[in-house]
Amino acid sequence: MTGSVRRGVMAGMLVAALSACAPLPVYTTLPLEVHPSPNVSERRPNYVILHHTTNDTAEEALATLTSRLTQVSAHYLVARDGRILYLVDELKRAWHAGDSYWGGNRDLNSSSIGIELDNNGREPYPDAQIGALIALLGDLAARWNIPPANVLAHGDVAPGRKVDPSGLFPWRRLAEAGFGLWCDPPYPQPGSTVDDALLLAALGYDVTRLPAAIAAFKRRWAPDDSAPGLSEEQRGLLLCLIGRQQQGG
Repeated sequence: MTGSVRRGVMAGMLVAALSACAPLPVYTTLPLEVHPSPNVSERRPNYVILHHTTNDTAEEALATLTSRLTQVSAHYLVARDGRILYLVDELKRAWHAGDSYWGGNRDLNSSSIGIELDNNGREPYPDAQIGALIALLGDLAARWNIPPANVLAHGDVAPGRKVDPSGLFPWRRLAEAGFGLWCDPPYPQPGSTVDDALLLAALGYDVTRLPAAIAAFKRRWAPDDSAPGLSEEQRGLLLCLIGRQQQGG
């Protein structure tokens, strides 16, 4: 090793050591001794939450997501033309999911990456946009080891309060690319002893308001069905999705 290389390595080690033992922010007023430990890392995101912006242009959405007045944000915004806009550090907590629940987790903002899709909620999603989203999901999954089943809709984690992305979102195409869950018939038969709430809760939904959970499920997996309850086929679909989720997607 040459002298210049050795000096470079030592400088890198010094910077790493200093950053690992950087001063701790102190939040308490109690007297204490501060001894920073180097054994620490940032929190790792484990979910991706997909949204639509409700705006007509990416520029309108960007203005909303970067304004101090709105108090909303997301880590990424994917424009209709496929541009990817990076807004919040992936290791920081963006304000996109709000009051949320999935599979026992009641604070999805703290464990997820939020992706806003430039869409007014009444239009199809362009190929360029979905292609860019799939590429972004692949990048995120590779870096953070996010399970396929943990790619969720905002409407999934906030049933009755949010409906995005709309029923026009191509979940099947996403699943074919390896993100999210999908099942094709024939489905298993759930039997009469398993009720709708149990099935939906097993997948992850908050079932304290069962009609809202059913509507959220249908918006994602049966968007053409507006009936208030679940059919036997949809109950079988739920069983299939639960099985896929337990197998890791």
